[in-house]
Amino acid sequence: MTAAVTTADALPDGPADLRLVVADMDGTLLDEHGRVPDGLWPLLDRMRERGVVFVPASGRQYATLLRDVAHAAEGMPIIAENGSYVVRDGVELSSDMLGADFVRSVVLALRALAEAGADLGVVVCGKRSAYIERTDRPFLDEAERYYAALQPVADLLAIGDDVLKIAVYDFGNAERDTAPHLTRFHDGTHRVVVSGPHWIDLMSATADKGAAVRRLQAELGITAAQTAVFGDYLNDLEMLDAADLSFAMADAHPEVLRRARYRAPSHRDHGVVTVLEHLLGPDPMAL
Repeated sequence: MTAAVTTADALPDGPADLRLVVADMDGTLLDEHGRVPDGLWPLLDRMRERGVVFVPASGRQYATLLRDVAHAAEGMPIIAENGSYVVRDGVELSSDMLGADFVRSVVLALRALAEAGADLGVVVCGKRSAYIERTDRPFLDEAERYYAALQPVADLLAIGDDVLKIAVYDFGNAERDTAPHLTRFHDGTHRVVVSGPHWIDLMSATADKGAAVRRLQAELGITAAQTAVFGDYLNDLEMLDAADLSFAMADAHPEVLRRARYRAPSHRDHGVVTVLEHLLGPDPMAL
């Protein structure tokens, strides 16, 4: 589904027949301080009353997402690690893991890039924790933002966990500087996705947020017409395709702006909350 982007104030008619809402976190739902807007919590109560399922969907790990929505997480599916791990109430709904040979090849390639002068850090993302070798404070500051369960190790190739994803933080420009060196790993069975200005994710070719959304739709009996999705970066493209009500944030990546049907205001202006208020219609308790 590829559609022209409308103007920021041209929203679909509301209220909508809404059953499923899926929101990316960084650059989408979270504000400029990395916090969930206060206005979301009363909307979650209204959505529960109406039988609308809300789902955070992020490249962040499950532990971090659970922390972000802790007091409203009961019954909430969480799409973590760019769709490679989906959990509800502590029960795994699906996972898409990486083989040991692939993990070894990627880690060795990234070590070689770093030895050649690339300023990057590597996070091996497992089900139990995320793992890092680099432990200087600049990299830790970035990794700790996204990984609540983070464990320094001597060797990323000896962690003994199911690996879901390998994330790379580039202190320069991820799309320009590091991604071109990883194209050989985008091979039909695996994919390389630029998930932010500084982040690149390597994972299974069958793992993406869109596949996770479609599995949830099938499980819950919800159609694309009843689904709203919000995103801002390249790792959100597939899930935008899974919803008729697809919204790119106002300051999203150009490809996301092209792919989505509608625009939402910037995350700095709490755009997800603004659009959901419109889609849900007036609160009868406030009348």
